[in-house]
Amino acid sequence: MPTKFRRLATALTALVLATGVMTGLAKAQSKVTLAIGGASCLCYLPTMLAEALGEYKKAGVNVELIQFKGGSEALKAVMGGSADVVSGYFDHTVNLAAKGQNLQSFVVYDRYPGFALVVSPKHTASIKSIKDLANKKVGVSAPGSSTDFFLKYILSKNGVDPNSVAVIGVGLGATAVASMEQGEIEAAIMLDPAVTLLAGKHKDLKILSDTRSQKDTLAVFGGEYPGGALYTKADWIASHEKEVQAMTNAIINTLKWIHSHTPEEIADKMPAELVGKDKALYIAALKNTLPMFSETGLMDPKGAQAVLAVFSQSVPAIRDAKIDLSKTYTNKYVEAANKTN
Repeated sequence: MPTKFRRLATALTALVLATGVMTGLAKAQSKVTLAIGGASCLCYLPTMLAEALGEYKKAGVNVELIQFKGGSEALKAVMGGSADVVSGYFDHTVNLAAKGQNLQSFVVYDRYPGFALVVSPKHTASIKSIKDLANKKVGVSAPGSSTDFFLKYILSKNGVDPNSVAVIGVGLGATAVASMEQGEIEAAIMLDPAVTLLAGKHKDLKILSDTRSQKDTLAVFGGEYPGGALYTKADWIASHEKEVQAMTNAIINTLKWIHSHTPEEIADKMPAELVGKDKALYIAALKNTLPMFSETGLMDPKGAQAVLAVFSQSVPAIRDAKIDLSKTYTNKYVEAANKTN
């Protein structure tokens, strides 16, 4: 083979190998580790359903879901570098903005937080109002999670010093129900399906505060209050726009699927371990929850402002911080997704 042809062949081989390496790197970058703060909670259903429907793969991203006890634990995974994105509550981005951390949500799937302050069936006689929770033990998904933030807010709003209450991490699913039924705690911040599950077993279940519907959310917060969203570090978003857009497309398609199917059809698609043994109760909880899911995926600026207002009441550091709310979320990817769908 003449020298110039050998050189050409060598150059072509090198180019092919380099292209293969670059393709491999592109494929590697398309894998995203998604930390979820309690897969059994219906507040996170769009994240889990997107996986069950194959929407992530359809959108061109390989998502690995890692489950945690609560939103604060999922957040720690991202801050520590063991996960890329959090499926959790938007309010964490506001909380961390006060500490100089720049996190952004890029698609919102819950219009309301879905929290309920529920009294343990064994303490119904002694706990008549939120004021009765002073010096008592109250469960949250995990200390530092959004359930904890909500507890502190609702206590303060009702004249109870949050520091007087012992906060106990009980998770969101079966562990929370067990703690409530055994009377280990006097009350807990719970979400569906656990609330409906407990109400189905205890007909006299007492709920002191509820944010599972628009009416109840407006009564508690004075406006809509965004809950679950996909969020992460702003610099990660800037350097992984392809993956962020793909995940956004997957969630938007899933939200549209939710609003065009019955609770029964949705339950049929969910993993059996999340539905649990009593499918009828799960469907009943789902019916209560459906209005909570966003139809657009967009962050309403007024909703973000409501989150800041709530935190400013109960967290002095946030009240005193000069937070630029526009940096805590972006609607760029949702708007692009809605244009192409």
